[in-house]
Amino acid sequence: MRWATLSGAFWVVSALIPGIDVKGGFTTYLWVALLFGLLNATLGSLLKLLTLPAVILTLGLFLVVVNAAILMLVARWSDKLDVNNFWSALLAAAIISVIRGLVSGVTKKARHL
Repeated sequence: MRWATLSGAFWVVSALIPGIDVKGGFTTYLWVALLFGLLNATLGSLLKLLTLPAVILTLGLFLVVVNAAILMLVARWSDKLDVNNFWSALLAAAIISVIRGLVSGVTKKARHL
């Protein structure tokens, strides 16, 4: 479910933000989501630990910057994703975080019903 949500979030972001482009179809979105998820789980966890003071001072908003950096790494390592600049990545990371949070909240409510 998380993988599908992340794939959908990448589709939304590529449709809304001019600086983000995913080259390909459905399987490409799945590939980019998988790569982003793997990098976020490994390198992202380390970056979040190293930037913990900044995360605490900004009440968690710095996590969006970390996710933007991970998104730019995915774009650098994959020829299927293009990110024009850091500001596009930052906006995309914010939208992806909101979508993931909304879907997570809805699925939690559905499980309790």
